[in-house]
Amino acid sequence: MGCRGSDSWSALLRVVAAKDADASGSSPVHLRPDPGHRMPGRGAWLHPRPECFELAVRRKAFGRALRLQAAVDVSAVARHLGVQHP
Repeated sequence: MGCRGSDSWSALLRVVAAKDADASGSSPVHLRPDPGHRMPGRGAWLHPRPECFELAVRRKAFGRALRLQAAVDVSAVARHLGVQHP
């Protein structure tokens, strides 16, 4: 997604949108890494490299890939990849 390159699904990290039960329309949607590829819902696939993650954030690709209208919180994915993200 970030680098737009393709690879086998086993080499990619799946990211899903986790919505809170009491979330209002203005709160950001939290993205969660799914390394086991088992969480329900639509997923976005990403190379588990900091460069690909930064490209995806810069291009706002998570929102498009997951078909989200709200802002996305990528902090959990950044922690999973060991990336410092503001």
